[in-house]
Amino acid sequence: MTSRSFASALRRRPKITLAASVLLSSLALVGGHRLWILKSSPQPPPQEGLPVAAVTAEVMPSYPVTRQYTGEVVAGRASDLGFEQGGELIWVGVDRGEPVQAGQVLAKLDSRRLEAMRSQLLAQHQQAQARLAELQNGPRPEAIATARATVQDLQDQLTLARLRRQRRQYLYQVGAISQEERDLVAFNAAALEDRLAAARSQLQELLNGTRTEQIAAQQAQVQQLQARLSDIAIAIEKRTLTAPFAGAIASRHHDEGTIVSAGQPVLRLVEQASPDVQVGLPVAVADGLALDQPYDLEIAGQSYRGILTARLPEVDPLTRTQITVFSLAAAPSHLAPEQLVTLELVQTVPSRGVWLPMTALVPAEQGLWATYALVPQQDDASLYRVEPRQVEVLHTESDRAFVQGLVQAGDRIVRDGSQRLVPGQLVHLAP
Repeated sequence: MTSRSFASALRRRPKITLAASVLLSSLALVGGHRLWILKSSPQPPPQEGLPVAAVTAEVMPSYPVTRQYTGEVVAGRASDLGFEQGGELIWVGVDRGEPVQAGQVLAKLDSRRLEAMRSQLLAQHQQAQARLAELQNGPRPEAIATARATVQDLQDQLTLARLRRQRRQYLYQVGAISQEERDLVAFNAAALEDRLAAARSQLQELLNGTRTEQIAAQQAQVQQLQARLSDIAIAIEKRTLTAPFAGAIASRHHDEGTIVSAGQPVLRLVEQASPDVQVGLPVAVADGLALDQPYDLEIAGQSYRGILTARLPEVDPLTRTQITVFSLAAAPSHLAPEQLVTLELVQTVPSRGVWLPMTALVPAEQGLWATYALVPQQDDASLYRVEPRQVEVLHTESDRAFVQGLVQAGDRIVRDGSQRLVPGQLVHLAP
């Protein structure tokens, strides 16, 4: 640096120091003025915290859960009606939807061939009965008298034949006749003796009456024909289809002129008096239901009381549920089979927790939930500090939730307005 430049720098230095002094004086003046303004203006009162409404936590050992299960209305009885034997359908007296009474005739098959067989068997039966009566009454007196006359006649003939044989024997000895003539007379006498023995046996049989074996054999024949007549009568009766119970015709499968086979359905009959309800339930739920107890059912928006009458012993292989059967105490006539039914059950779940309003829950991190607890301040009993508590929602209803977590019995929980609060904020209870 030259002497000239150094001298020039010395001349500029006083000017810089003066400018800085002026700037510092201005800042001090402004700061003093603002401090006077702050001291002279009125100060606001200390903050007392936001008012909030709170509920007191009460720990419960369990919570109720209302669950609904779907079932259907089933007819108390439903049958596909047909004939035990095949034949031509000649008459059907009912149509679909028509109510019928128990024992009412519904349809008929042609039975003319069976009627002819019955007439033939009836004639045979009458003949067998007449023969049995004859055997039971025994021989007629006229038959016995005829047999006695026959015996007497043969005795007379035999006496004459013996006399002739004696004469022929004498004549043969004197050489008056040949041996052939003598043998012919002797043979006739022997034949008459045999015929007389047979006639005496027949007479004795008539006098002894009919043998018991003959009567028993004839009685068996009569009973056999009677059984065949009964079988024909049953077969004719089975040609007429009657209603086994009162109900309504659900379907009509065939009309007149159709040749139906044995067991082929002709009509379907459904009972309407006392329908039942079937509901499939999980096995554990079904085991918890008591027999002969009432339960709430809903059908087409109407409430009914159903009595649990049975639990089927098998589990449905498709739904893995156990079928429960309910009888309706007062079943209206308009209920139709396969109509949907809702069974509502209230079950108790053993789990400790707290009921809180839905408005008391706020979203937390990682998809969890939290609630705000109020912690009292030691220096001011009217103030509370907001403190988050993590909870797990176990069950929800329309306006409340059952939760468990860091909430303890007796904690005061913010009921609503949680969106206005942040952790650590001071609040006081709303009056």
